Amino acid sequence: MAHRAPSGRAPAAAPAPSRRLARRVLVLFTLSLSCSYLCYSLLCCCGGPAAPRARCPPARSAAAAKKLLQKSRPCGRPPPAEPPGSAVPARRPRDPPAPPAGSPPGPARPGAKRLPQAIVVGVKKGGTRAVLEFIRVHPDVRALGTEPHFFDRNYDRGLEWYRSLMPRTLDSQITVEKTPSYFVTKEAPRRIFNMSRDTKLIVVVRNPVTRAISDYTQTLSKKPDIPTFEGLSFRNRSLGLVDTSWNAIRIGMYAVHLESWLQYFPLSQIHFVSGEKLITDPAGEMGKVQDFLGIKRVITDKHFYFNKTKGFPCLKKSETSGLPRCLGKSKGRTHVQIDPEVIEQLRDFYRPYNIKFYETVGQDFRWE
Repeated sequence: MAHRAPSGRAPAAAPAPSRRLARRVLVLFTLSLSCSYLCYSLLCCCGGPAAPRARCPPARSAAAAKKLLQKSRPCGRPPPAEPPGSAVPARRPRDPPAPPAGSPPGPARPGAKRLPQAIVVGVKKGGTRAVLEFIRVHPDVRALGTEPHFFDRNYDRGLEWYRSLMPRTLDSQITVEKTPSYFVTKEAPRRIFNMSRDTKLIVVVRNPVTRAISDYTQTLSKKPDIPTFEGLSFRNRSLGLVDTSWNAIRIGMYAVHLESWLQYFPLSQIHFVSGEKLITDPAGEMGKVQDFLGIKRVITDKHFYFNKTKGFPCLKKSETSGLPRCLGKSKGRTHVQIDPEVIEQLRDFYRPYNIKFYETVGQDFRWE
């Protein structure tokens, strides 16, 4: 027998199916967020048995967990890239400064600074600058562009100062420097020997009379008020007494200066370049220089052309560019006119020194 509901009370209406479904979805969503947050916290803070232990944040409500998930990012991963134009957040103090944009990784400059293995020691106005510029074309050579004057003027600065001036070179490259005054400096042979007895020496020589005139022409361009060439060359011209104290004359006495070098270095470590052939056959002379340095003959005829205006060869291709390159304005000056009788007197003076020089080095430069 069916029971009746108490009188005066209507039967309860069943909840609408859509409301029940919405409540279930909300509960499931809340539980899903809570579980995701708990898993996230365990993975981030604990990080497995090998990771360092960290203090995990306290449990939060489902709503707070939802906000936290939206703001946080995975542990140990970098933040996403900032879109263009956005402000860059301030760095923490412990972060290293970022390198400049586009900077390459690794060491900034290859090679090392080494003491020279070869030195162009002389002579002034003989063609030393040309030899240096020509040899710099070779990929196995790195040369100091300026004259350091270490072994004659700056020796008290020490070898480390000297080394600091040198260009960086690889193990396969040769370091070269040029200071023409070394050849006539009495202390230079001993000082270079003390640095390295294996140093290779290059001497560019030229007809001593022509060299003296070129030397005087250079000095005259700087000091127009100096005495005449004839007045400086002779103590008594009528007697033919040459003034060997004048530097322009003294440098050309090659045999005298060479004696000091042979006290420390064998002749096999000294290479003599003809200043005259350097003009008429630059590739041939530079080929011998390359052989002396023990490097492959890379510098050939294709590197030179003759400049008629200057009167000597120039490089078709320089070390740093593909443009033709000649020596500076100070090279190739027109020499002052000298009395032919003065030139003949100086030739007579130099003749015995030249002959002795030829015999010592085993090479006839044909200056007579």
